[in-house]
This record gives sequence, C-alpha cells and structure tokens, in this order.
Amino acid sequence: MLTYYNEWEQYPAEWLHNLYPNADVDDRSIRDVGVSDMSGYDRVHLFAGIGGWEYALQLSRWPDDVPVWTGSCPCQPFSRCGKQKGEDDERHLWPEMLRLIDGNRPPVVFGEQTAGKRGLEWFDGVRADLEGIGYSLGMAVLPAACVGAPHNRERIFWVADSAWAAWDGSVVRGDARAHGRVAGQEWRDYHSYNCSDGKVRRVGCGVQPLDARVPGDLGRLLAYGNAIKPQVAQVFIEAYMSVVGLLSS
Repeated sequence: MLTYYNEWEQYPAEWLHNLYPNADVDDRSIRDVGVSDMSGYDRVHLFAGIGGWEYALQLSRWPDDVPVWTGSCPCQPFSRCGKQKGEDDERHLWPEMLRLIDGNRPPVVFGEQTAGKRGLEWFDGVRADLEGIGYSLGMAVLPAACVGAPHNRERIFWVADSAWAAWDGSVVRGDARAHGRVAGQEWRDYHSYNCSDGKVRRVGCGVQPLDARVPGDLGRLLAYGNAIKPQVAQVFIEAYMSVVGLLSS
C-alpha cells in the first residue's frame, strides 16, 4: 500500500517521517503540489498533521485495496477563536484541496472542519463544489465527548463519494450520531489546570503541561492542537463503511 502525506509544518512533517518511514511525506505548501504528484497512491492525506486520519482508518480497519483521501483544511479562518476572516484569510486552502481532488477523482474523500456557524457555511461551499464535479456527500457534527473525552470540541466530519450518485448522506448522519451517543467512556481520569486566560481545562492523565519557552514542547503543543481525535473520526468512518458495505463483521 502506497501512502502520501502532505504537511508543510516542520514539526508534524518530521513526526510523520518517524511514524511512517515507508510512506512519502511531502513538506511543500499545498499550493506547490501538482495534480500528478498523487498519481499511484492508495492513500493520500492532505493537511496531514501528525497522521490522525491514517490512524482513524487503521482503527476502522479500512481495506488496503480501497483508495481513500483525507484532508482537514485549516480551521483558523472559520474558528470562533480566530479572526473569522473566512474566505478572505490566506489560510483558506479548500480551493487547493478541491483542485487536487478534481484532478485525480479519488473514489472516497474524508474531511473535517470546526463546527459552528462559520464552519457550517464553509461546508455548504464544500458540498456545492464537490457535488458540482459528481460527488455525493454526507456529514455529521460530532463532539470529542462522544468517545468519552471530558470536553465537547465539536467538529464537522464529512465524506464525499464518487460512486453513489443518488446517495444523499442521510444514513451516515444518522448512524454516526447514534454511535456517538452510546460510545464508551474511555477518558475517566484527568487533571484540571488553571490557565492564564482564567479558564480551567481538563487534561488526560499522562499528558504534562508544556512550556512555550521550550521549542520542542511548543512544536508538540501546536501539533496536538491541530490534530483530529482519531477515535471520533473512527465513529464517522465506520458509519460510512456500514452504509456502503465495507464494515467487516
């Protein structure tokens, strides 16, 4: 199985090199990536971060012989914590991801984005763009709490399928939400920390607070902050797999 990762941030790119030494890690900006650069790969991960989508596919037992792409476009232009410049933000890189999808037409694409009003507006544009080139889409808004984390961290998870022209995505939305409600509580132990902004945040046991003055720790902190929670993605992937007959018994 041939896997391609695109991640331009130095620390996550090095992380990916260490995690997946047999994969190809491209640390160029996605703007510099050509359509032909993905030719021949079974799995393509854009905005790959520290490999959360690949781990989610492994947890879901995604078949090695079914090509799949993933991509979590930068959330900062649409996050409630950011400046909310939306499409005017230079980090609005969905058009670049669309360019590569359109040029290669992978059968299945998974993606993720911050939830909230701006995130949902972003997804409306993604849906229109992908439906315009022949894909059908499904989505769900899932929180980290659905797999036992003691916080919400709601995210939009979406899937685009090029083969199911008549599929409206409704089954994936329903199955993913039902699965999320009954997921086991895997994170029962945590520490609470008083942060400099006056808020108290929960951190799982074994994870230590990081000092921004230490470069290595700062890189790790940024990598964690931009990562998806693979177990939540797993819920969504498995819901899709159950619909299209890929989920093994």
